[in-house]
Amino acid sequence: MDSSELDGNGTEASLPPPPPVVPPDVVPVKAEDALAEPVKKKVSRLPIARRGLGSKGMKIALQTNHFKVNVTNNDGNFFHYSVAFAYEDGRPVEGKGFGRRIMDRVHETYASELNGKDFAYDGEKSLFTIGALPSNKLEFEVVLEDVVSNRNNGNCSPDGHGDNESDKKRMRRPYRAKKFKVEISYAAKIPMQAIANALRGQESENFQEAIRVLDIILRQHAAKQGCLLVRQSFFHNDPRNFAEVGGGVLGCRGFHSSFRTTQSGLSLNIDVTTTMTIQPGPVVDFLIANQNVRDPFQLDWAKAKRTLKNLRIKVSPSNQEYKITGLSELPCRDQTFSLKKGGRDGDDGTEEVTVYDYFVNARRIDLRYSAELPCINVGKPKRPTYFPIELCELVSLQRYTKALSTLQRASLVEKSRQKPPERMRVLSDALKTSNYGSEPMLQNCGISISTGFTQVDGRVLPSPRLKLGNGEDLNPRNGRWNFSNKSFVQPIKIERWAVVNFSARCDVRALVRDMIRVAGTKGISMEDPFDVIEESHQFRRSPPMVRVEKMFESMQSKLPGVPQFLLCLIPERKNCEIYGPWKKKNLTEYGIASQCMCPLRVNDQFLTNVLMKINAKLGGLNTLLGVEHSPALPVVSKAPTLILGMDVSHGSPGQSDIPSIAAVNHNCHVVSSRQWPLISKYRACVRTQSAKVEMIDNLFKKVSDKDDDGIISLIGFINCRELLLDFYVTSAKRKPDNIIIFRDGVSESQFNQVLNKELDQIIEACKFLDEKWEPKFVVIVAQKNHHTRFFQSGSPDNVPPGTVVDNKICHPRNYDFYLCAHAGMIGTSRPTHYHVLHDEVGFSADELQELVHSLSYVYQRSTTSISVVAPICYAHLAATQVGHFLKFEDKSETSSSHGGLSAAGAVPVPQLPKLQDGVSDSMFFC
Repeated sequence: MDSSELDGNGTEASLPPPPPVVPPDVVPVKAEDALAEPVKKKVSRLPIARRGLGSKGMKIALQTNHFKVNVTNNDGNFFHYSVAFAYEDGRPVEGKGFGRRIMDRVHETYASELNGKDFAYDGEKSLFTIGALPSNKLEFEVVLEDVVSNRNNGNCSPDGHGDNESDKKRMRRPYRAKKFKVEISYAAKIPMQAIANALRGQESENFQEAIRVLDIILRQHAAKQGCLLVRQSFFHNDPRNFAEVGGGVLGCRGFHSSFRTTQSGLSLNIDVTTTMTIQPGPVVDFLIANQNVRDPFQLDWAKAKRTLKNLRIKVSPSNQEYKITGLSELPCRDQTFSLKKGGRDGDDGTEEVTVYDYFVNARRIDLRYSAELPCINVGKPKRPTYFPIELCELVSLQRYTKALSTLQRASLVEKSRQKPPERMRVLSDALKTSNYGSEPMLQNCGISISTGFTQVDGRVLPSPRLKLGNGEDLNPRNGRWNFSNKSFVQPIKIERWAVVNFSARCDVRALVRDMIRVAGTKGISMEDPFDVIEESHQFRRSPPMVRVEKMFESMQSKLPGVPQFLLCLIPERKNCEIYGPWKKKNLTEYGIASQCMCPLRVNDQFLTNVLMKINAKLGGLNTLLGVEHSPALPVVSKAPTLILGMDVSHGSPGQSDIPSIAAVNHNCHVVSSRQWPLISKYRACVRTQSAKVEMIDNLFKKVSDKDDDGIISLIGFINCRELLLDFYVTSAKRKPDNIIIFRDGVSESQFNQVLNKELDQIIEACKFLDEKWEPKFVVIVAQKNHHTRFFQSGSPDNVPPGTVVDNKICHPRNYDFYLCAHAGMIGTSRPTHYHVLHDEVGFSADELQELVHSLSYVYQRSTTSISVVAPICYAHLAATQVGHFLKFEDKSETSSSHGGLSAAGAVPVPQLPKLQDGVSDSMFFC
């Protein structure tokens, strides 16, 4: 008997009965086919078409930085080819930067083989022509004589210009010449007609590709002029374009350009933009400025190595260009390399020579300070090539990608802002200097670009009336108002509070007295504090978390109970290390609202601004819209309406080398309105998600029949039931009939994901709570990261607050409009570009624009209208504050497990701590 017929005890197992005989005329049916139900194919949502133009408001004549593009050739085709480069031995070319030079040489050398065709090359792996090339596959060989090589073949002096015989022989040959193989293969055909179709509202994938080709033509045109290219922006190497911002960093002014389809045809959008570049010149001078030290002997060389990696230098006296790969382990005086003797007596051995001795003795170059400093390495890890640091100079137009300091950001804003007339002049000059009319590819496309700004018709919406305390009404002027001799509309009462002072220098008793006085003028009843708790001198130099712990120990011994509110005095206005641990302790462990302030220049206006934040955090309201108080908001006041503000925030650029959770993850944040029919009160919820994920990936994730775990649900703090029930409880026990979603942080290419992924998850969350509940949804994306600007015709001033534009330069089919709700006081105002992707409620254009405009006046921290709707601003605030929680986690944990993304898998996403009940439903983020 086979062993497979025995059971686990070794005894014979009972066999199952044989299957019944299937009659020959019967066809078996697969079980899965019999049980399967017909699958309904889900219909994808698309952005809705425009339903009409708005008409309300005072008309205003405007100009915009869109330049009309005339297209006379709609019958041709763009041909897309893939480009591959290889060395002579067949190895693929992996380094970047060679592509344009190689393709320029191909164009020069093989013009006849290309039938004299011009092409647009994207700098990487794609090439485009108008009409086809002679063959679907072409192969060429080209030679570049001056390609930089980081190799010295093991027997060359560091700069390849030594006095020994082998170096002299090498100099007789073409210097570092290299041969490249180029393979061009057909990939696709793109009809130019796609652009004309898109202008009629018939977009396709071909349209996106056709517009991409036009943008690539402009990039190539700028590259031929020697510009630095950054996506759709280009930067000329002109000293007038640079401004020092400190730390060896320059702000470089350049120009963004992109083709856009609009209601009035194709246009070219050109705008001023700025990128950060390295200060060119001696490497040592840059490092001294970057690290803010007095001389090179105080430099942190580990930090310098990270900063310099991959930057390009020119080395004297050869003036040859290299890329930095690292620094030497030893100082120049001690760092050795193998130098081939190359003697005439046949001795071909090598000798170990220090870099310092080679340059001083063999090359006769005087080195003043390099002896004790590391050398610059431009070779490979196993074949280093060293140069003394004082012979190295950084070349210009190299991007600086690290995060800017607070002072650098302030300096950049100060030096890069431009008033409207200056911006218009600079843009006009840029268009003339670019000389697009001479570009052969554009000529072959039949494209000409107008040099005049596009004229558009704007409308200025009236400012909404505000409600203050004591029944007083206020009409904002130029988007601004103040609380002088006025009180808050819903002031709170502060009975149990205390002051803690983290070594801030001020007269605390006088500060408290003035705050109580000013609070009274705003309608806030503020009792004397329980106590003023000063930080002990012995802990002032302790780590931030220790200082906070000791302060809470001191508070517990001195206060009679948990206070309603804490006023925290800190010594620095920006980037104070106390802030994050203090907020985390208050919000997640004790549920206490707190307000931090740096008492440097205190006056009544300053205290009023602080009290506005305190009043909002503790449940009060500073102002209400008159239409909220009535209530008379179109649509929103007639049916219970929930307003959501959603965003994904990213870690700061250049922080990937810092062992911090925030550097590798994003915060997803949502704020939701409460107490309908108000649209001025919100609560927030935040969660983390993996880096590189722009879409919110867990709006709803069901865990069991009673619980769920998503961003509408458990976003680090609260679950779905609590968030939606909060609206129900605070809105006279009514579920929202309408849900209006304002989404920030997504590009046009992601609109379909918002409509078909995020919206589906929110609908699923609603169904989870009540299967019969079918609210109507409105989805609006707000974009600030765009390059459209408006200018008043015949006026040097910014456009007035409330300016809305929905004609001529908007999308030819989709529903979008521009709104500049704020008064631009510095530089040129940037409007917000609103895209209405979905509207089941049926707002008219005027009603929706009025709602969006009104939501720019309900921001409780400010006495001005703001540039984007308040729910999105609150979402940013919530994420910023909660983001501080993650900055002070134990670095021994984060450096090992959260230091970056690896090929092995995704980094674990840290979970945010839960907010305590006392603050979870408040506007703690104000």
